[in-house]
This record gives sequence, C-alpha cells and structure tokens, in this order.
Amino acid sequence: MDLLPFLLFAFVASITPGPTNLLVMSNSARFGLVAAAPLIAAACGAAALLVLLVGLGIGDTLAQHPQVQRAMAWAGIAWLTYMAWQIFNSPAVGLDNAQQQAGERMSMTAAAALQVVNPKTWMMALAVVGVFAAQATDKSGRVAVLALLFFVVAVPCMAAWAALGRGVTRFCRTDIGMQRFNRLMALLLLASAWLSLLA
Repeated sequence: MDLLPFLLFAFVASITPGPTNLLVMSNSARFGLVAAAPLIAAACGAAALLVLLVGLGIGDTLAQHPQVQRAMAWAGIAWLTYMAWQIFNSPAVGLDNAQQQAGERMSMTAAAALQVVNPKTWMMALAVVGVFAAQATDKSGRVAVLALLFFVVAVPCMAAWAALGRGVTRFCRTDIGMQRFNRLMALLLLASAWLSLLA
C-alpha cells in the first residue's frame, strides 16, 4: 500500500489554519507549551478516532442524510462562533502583568469535543475514507492504519502551531498587546468557522 499521497494529505490537513490550530496557538501563547501538550494529544486523538468511526460506517450514514450534515455544520459554526466571542472578550492581562494568566485553560475534553463540531475535521475524515480507503479489500484494517498515521502526522503539525503561539508571546507582554492578540485569534477563528461553509 502506497502511503505517500495519504501522508501528504494528512500533513496539509493538519498544518493548515483551522479552529483547532488557532485555539492551540492561543492557549500556548497564554499558558505555555506544556499547557498546550494535552490539548494537542486530545485533539489529534479525537480527529483520528473520527477518521476511524467514519470509516466504520458513520460516513455512510451521513452520506444518506444530508440534512444531518447541514445541522452538524451549523452546530459547529455556532459553537466556534461562541468560542470566538469568548476569546474576543477574554481578560487581556499582559504576560508581564500576570502572576497567573487570567481566564481558564482549554481542557482536554473541550479540545476533543471540538473535533466533533469542527467542520474541517469532518471534511478531512470523509476525504480520508472516501479517497484513501474506498478501494481497500480490508477497509476496516486500512481505515485503522490511516487513523493511526493521521494521529502521528497531526501531532507535530499541531505542536508547530503551539510553538508559534509561544513565539508571539513577545507581542503579548502588555495588556494592550494581549488584547490585540486575543482579538486577532478570535477573528481568525470566526473566519475559519464561517469559511467552512464555502468548502
């Protein structure tokens, strides 16, 4: 089985901007790389599990019910819009002024649950199964391998976003710098959510 095309797809799907990458970057900037590690593991694990579930039958069910797909897309967009609003209005305490950062860290559960409502993750999972597993003689085995490989590729890609988040902390030293960063992340998250309607 030639996996190079799939590995390239997994890399592009994982490294391109999307809601999860932006939230990992934002959390890393505010709370550090160590705080981002559980989010990365949870988000990548949930995305890989979604690939597996789509390959084992959920994808076929969704294909038969386009109204469910639309409802899921709108629920995801609503959730991501709410998250963008929360980030936009989050307390802007500069890193130099904060003993402990204000606001709550994103939990592992929230990072995993985000994949269920993230339109980008669903489109990726459906593409993986439809393009890279559809013709396999052992579809279940092929989907399991693809899900595992997706996880392996996604972790360093998302870690790169976390490192980028740490890199921007020099711009977040003051209260106004942190406020600008939060608002930029919120607007990018909002754009990525609503642009998913065009895909």
